[in-house]
Amino acid sequence: MSQQLKFVVEQLNKEPFKKNLNLILFDSLEAMQLLQLLNDVLAEVDPKQAIDIREEQPEQTAKRMFSLLGMLKYKPLGNQTDASSFRRGLVAGHKPVVHPLLHWLLQRVPELKKRAYLARYLVKLEVPAEFLQDEVVGDTYHQYEDLVETFKNYHKGCEQLKASGFSTAEIRKDIGVMEEEKDQLIKRVERLRKRVETVPSHQRMLELARQLRVEKEREESLAHQKQEQKNQLFRAEQRLQVSQQKLKDLGQASVDTDPESLMRKLEEEIKINTYIVTEKLPKELDSTRRTVHFLQKIKEVSAQIKQLTEKRLMRSDPTDNKLTLFRQQASIIVRKKEAKAEELQRAREELAAAERELAQRSSSQGRGDDQEEVVRGDELKRLVAKLRGKGSTHKKRRAELAELKAENGVLQRTEEVLAQRSQDVLQQLTMWRKEHLCLGPPPKVVLVPFFTRW
Repeated sequence: MSQQLKFVVEQLNKEPFKKNLNLILFDSLEAMQLLQLLNDVLAEVDPKQAIDIREEQPEQTAKRMFSLLGMLKYKPLGNQTDASSFRRGLVAGHKPVVHPLLHWLLQRVPELKKRAYLARYLVKLEVPAEFLQDEVVGDTYHQYEDLVETFKNYHKGCEQLKASGFSTAEIRKDIGVMEEEKDQLIKRVERLRKRVETVPSHQRMLELARQLRVEKEREESLAHQKQEQKNQLFRAEQRLQVSQQKLKDLGQASVDTDPESLMRKLEEEIKINTYIVTEKLPKELDSTRRTVHFLQKIKEVSAQIKQLTEKRLMRSDPTDNKLTLFRQQASIIVRKKEAKAEELQRAREELAAAERELAQRSSSQGRGDDQEEVVRGDELKRLVAKLRGKGSTHKKRRAELAELKAENGVLQRTEEVLAQRSQDVLQQLTMWRKEHLCLGPPPKVVLVPFFTRW
């Protein structure tokens, strides 16, 4: 801390402050004097801050300092992280708040000067959005933004020039060289003038040379004017061609037109627009309204269905949940039984077809020659083997069908037992309600058979 105070005192004793302070005097400054000293340092950074704080209200002083410090991006050090405590300490001129601030400012005065200068032009004004809706205000704000961007570009170019290596010493040296060249040229002109003065009628020759120079400049000016007039003539010819083409198009369009035809066209357009407004658009609007109404009804019905589903789930009988598993098993068995019955029917049809084919081959066997008898005998063996395979398959299907029938009977018996148990439970529940709750009997449960006997 002592090093900070020493640095602050040294900087305040230098240019441009020249306060002639020492550590004892600086430490003995009162709150108002310390704030004035801080304000002087801020005025060095931003000349707008050069104000005697005794002539200013404390609230205005605090607001002005806080605004500048926020623009300079100052962050309180140490235990001043709390913004409210920092503000109170700065307004009251507390040394633990002001001393670190002075140290921070005096360490980087050139940098802060530049930042304050740029902030004067780059910090944009906050304009409410509703004000920007006005055309004049909006255009003015856009011009303001364009000027800010222009300032950025100019400042960037200036910084680049400063960093490019040019110094004032070099510029002064170049100026000195150019002044020397100027003196040499003046001396040369004087020598030439003295030489010309010895020539007879030199005044007339100088006048003629001056007139020649003037005429040449005039010739160049006239040539430039001639070129400009040629360009203007070319642009005027182009505009003339465009106007002539427009006139020609209008003339062609008005060849067969008269007031009556124009009136008819206008009447047709009016009829079309009237039809669109009075018939087409209302129909489309009604159709859209009906669609919206229909969709709203669908939404309401969906909500009602959802509510009814929830109510049904809440009011469902617990005995139905016990029977659900057996019903699912029964439905699976029924589907298996139907599939096996279809397979059995196909096997029977194949067996009948094989028997018919065997009968045909047996009847036609006696009418063939020896070679044909051998071939038909082999075919007969294959048919017999195929028939045996079909027979074994038929037996397997019959066995599976018998098993399914047995399982179906077991499930039917299970259903009957569960139904009887359900009735017993309901009777017991009814008796318990009558004895303890004095409520009416529960709703009657009707069990619908799910199985079909074979």
